[in-house]
Amino acid sequence: MSAARLFILVIAAIAAIVLAFVVRGAFAPKKAEPVAVAAAAASKPMTRVLVAKRDLPVGTRLVAGDMGWQDWPAESLNPVYITDGAPPAPKETGAKGAVKEATSVAGAAVFGDPALQSFVDAVVREPFLAGEPIVARKTIKAGEGNFMAIVLAPGKRAMALPVSVDSAAGGFIMPGDRVDVLFSKNRDGDKGVMTRTVLRNIRVLAIDQTAEAAPDVKALVGAVATLEVAAGDIEVMAGAQAEAKAGGNLSLALRSYADAAAPSGRGGGGSSQASGVRVHRAGQVSEVMATQ
Repeated sequence: MSAARLFILVIAAIAAIVLAFVVRGAFAPKKAEPVAVAAAAASKPMTRVLVAKRDLPVGTRLVAGDMGWQDWPAESLNPVYITDGAPPAPKETGAKGAVKEATSVAGAAVFGDPALQSFVDAVVREPFLAGEPIVARKTIKAGEGNFMAIVLAPGKRAMALPVSVDSAAGGFIMPGDRVDVLFSKNRDGDKGVMTRTVLRNIRVLAIDQTAEAAPDVKALVGAVATLEVAAGDIEVMAGAQAEAKAGGNLSLALRSYADAAAPSGRGGGGSSQASGVRVHRAGQVSEVMATQ
């Protein structure tokens, strides 16, 4: 066989092999593209659920920045979750989805978000993890049962003290303010009036059953003030109340907001120590050191 004929046979064999691969590829079933799968997954109806934006321990008072909206599959939506009220819709991606999200955020900023705002100032009763849906049963709002027990700081006790306009700074003491508790009584005979500071820098939890005054309220007159007292000071407070009933008077002195970080408790501390007792007699004031 000549070299020319052998070369032609080799070329023909290669062409036949190539043609076989081409024909096989043309008739083979095509695999689904990943993009199509992603598009199908994205087309599932989604809704928006109110979730915690950070870890929220027990006792946290919620602010708007603690919560936010997150897309949630409608098929796994729990009835106790808080939604934005919009009907479930396919998740939109790309520029159109970004525009829709920005419009929603801007609308909430301008007109407010009623569902989210309804939880502002609520207190966390059970902890939330970041990304966990906010549910009503794990929070408690002002006026609801056990609210005072949640608001109390660890190691503190709530104690009620009878007050009046005269003994509560004319009604200008509001929940959240800081006060000093003063005790005064007439000394035996004609020896003037004795006054001492029982507790300093004590937080007011409520006036009557009002635990949070409305923004436009300038004064709040009530018959009872509930104070947050350290566990080690409740005996001192109870003793002062007993003395007042036996013939004395307890009053509250409003402190400046600038003093909120000052020590709290007996004599500004919380342990037994010497404190000043002022004696008013015949227009003269003298101070005597006494141990509490």
